[in-house]
Amino acid sequence: MKPLHTIDDVINILQDIINESIENQSPLGYFAALYQKVTIKVNEGIQSDYFDDNQRMEKLDIIFAKRYIDAYYNYKNNTPITSSWERAFSIANKYWYIVLQHLLVGMNAHINLDLGIAAAEVSKGQDIQNLHGDFNKINEILSSLVNEVQNDLSEIFPFLKKILTWTKNVDDFFVDFSMELARNGAWNFAVELANTPISGFEKTIQKRDIKITEKADLVISPGFIPQIIFMIIRISERGTVAQKINDLTD
Repeated sequence: MKPLHTIDDVINILQDIINESIENQSPLGYFAALYQKVTIKVNEGIQSDYFDDNQRMEKLDIIFAKRYIDAYYNYKNNTPITSSWERAFSIANKYWYIVLQHLLVGMNAHINLDLGIAAAEVSKGQDIQNLHGDFNKINEILSSLVNEVQNDLSEIFPFLKKILTWTKNVDDFFVDFSMELARNGAWNFAVELANTPISGFEKTIQKRDIKITEKADLVISPGFIPQIIFMIIRISERGTVAQKINDLTD
């Protein structure tokens, strides 16, 4: 894997994952495409001095991204990874999961687990509360992409918006995983980690990982009615995996 020194390095490695996924027709590229969009938006914020401490935010973004990138390449190399990422990647070779589910389980692992870890790491030796304002700003950027993602998904399945509106349960999945609950949980976890002695750091992460893996099951096995709807959507999705990835990158 290429070294990560700048946010541009992150964007380039994400492009490598996207290209590889397009070539292999792999649904693993769906999340990479979304995440590259997020990273570009964060970079724009850094370049425009949107954050209180732009240098710290670039460092946070690199630590944050590295957790996903390491998980991706370790998974490809059959090296152990967190169970929440293992669960997210495990559906990549299964036909019946729709693009939305692939995105949600990736967001679940990355935001609910990785973001808190990255925030705690970048705040080592400092009061983590000093990060809170910028933490909320980065989540505002993430949240701003929700409508854009819904539009991208509508390119893949034109009636998705109507179904999300009509079916409260399915809509709740998107809302819950599109930052409102996730960012609060991620911040609380970051504060918990920051106040945990080094000796208990890994145990605290493992405990959180188990909880987040269970949350992924809500998306992977959402119940009978949502699953029927997802199956209908899956049959109706337009294009090859590569075309869907391209739709998400446009």
